[in-house]
Amino acid sequence: MPEGPSLIILKEAVEQFSGKKITCVEGNTKNFNIQMLKNKKVLSFQTWGKHFLIRFNTFTVRIHFLLFGSYRINEKKDAAPRLHLKFSKGELNFYACSVKLIEESPDDVYDWSADVMNPAFSAAKARKKLSLQPDAYVCDALLNQDIFAGVGNIIKNEVLFRIKVHPLSTVGNLPKTKITELIKEAVRYSFQFLEWKKAFELKKHWLAHRQSVCPRDHTPLAKKKIGITNRRSFYCEHCQVLYSGLSVHT
Repeated sequence: MPEGPSLIILKEAVEQFSGKKITCVEGNTKNFNIQMLKNKKVLSFQTWGKHFLIRFNTFTVRIHFLLFGSYRINEKKDAAPRLHLKFSKGELNFYACSVKLIEESPDDVYDWSADVMNPAFSAAKARKKLSLQPDAYVCDALLNQDIFAGVGNIIKNEVLFRIKVHPLSTVGNLPKTKITELIKEAVRYSFQFLEWKKAFELKKHWLAHRQSVCPRDHTPLAKKKIGITNRRSFYCEHCQVLYSGLSVHT
């Protein structure tokens, strides 16, 4: 599943089609009549977390790549696209994804202050939302798109390793300083992710995700599916502190 930074890369790659008219539409999505897109001009492209938005004058098409979605720009895969958009010069193809029509204004649908890649991201609002779920595991809280839109499993693992917090720590037991670190690092690492992804060197910077040995302690990293989300976590049971017991965060 692409994380927020990867969708920023997609947005930048398709800017060539901004302001262009769609000349042909195909695809096997059944969520709405995609032929309504034919001869419509793309107003702009936008992202919110893991949602890729194609904005038109009076509506928006939302693409969510789910677990196995993908896209091709000016080329096709050997598979039926969920949505194919043809322009006078070039095309966009989306595969194995969710395609939805949004008739409301995106500003009424999305909380831009929750998107870690958006200039409108609000650390204060993230802190308040975290305070409302003190019993949540921090590994689940980081994946909560209402709080950290765009954060996925890679970012989750790397952020928790960097701030030395065990993924099964509960939010209400994190010291205030760790809550601050958590929020700052979620944003900071997301932008580092974007930088390294563009340079085709993301994996070489992984400290915990898909790694086997802790670079700090040189001991084996745990690899388990944990939390309510049951997503795979890589973490060090020695240097990542498990905050549990009586709540210390207020």
